[in-house]
Amino acid sequence: MNIEKNSVVTLHYEMYDVNNELIDKTEEPIAYLHGGYDGIFPLMEEALQGKAVGDVVDITLSPDDAFGEQEPELVRVEPLDVFPTDVEVGMMFEADDPETGDVLVYRVTDIADGKAIVDGNHPLAGMRIRFKATVDGVRAATEEEVTHGHAHGEHGHHH
Repeated sequence: MNIEKNSVVTLHYEMYDVNNELIDKTEEPIAYLHGGYDGIFPLMEEALQGKAVGDVVDITLSPDDAFGEQEPELVRVEPLDVFPTDVEVGMMFEADDPETGDVLVYRVTDIADGKAIVDGNHPLAGMRIRFKATVDGVRAATEEEVTHGHAHGEHGHHH
């Protein structure tokens, strides 16, 4: 079966930075519902259209097509007394965005002089990313998966 709209695709991927250094890879395959359900980057989904088990797709995504550009307004300096006493670089915290009401995840990037710098950007924002994906499986989606907009079962979403 070839990948088409409303098929569940499982794949392995490797992700590389601009220097071709491996920054992430799957240990177990991931699954997504193909066909515009936002389960994978749109350009990657487009490249996978029509592919079959064993096919390999290798594409480079600009920041706009991957994790977005860096947004300077998402970097903030906060006094340490608003954090738990054991705050460390690398810790993550959720905070409400006062403008949108969305919950943002901030990462502590530095601590000095009684202050912490927190960054709400994705750690890979602003980077060109190369994805190399190998199709591991393709099957027709169930009606429930199409209704829910995501893959269920092994390597997919569990309710």
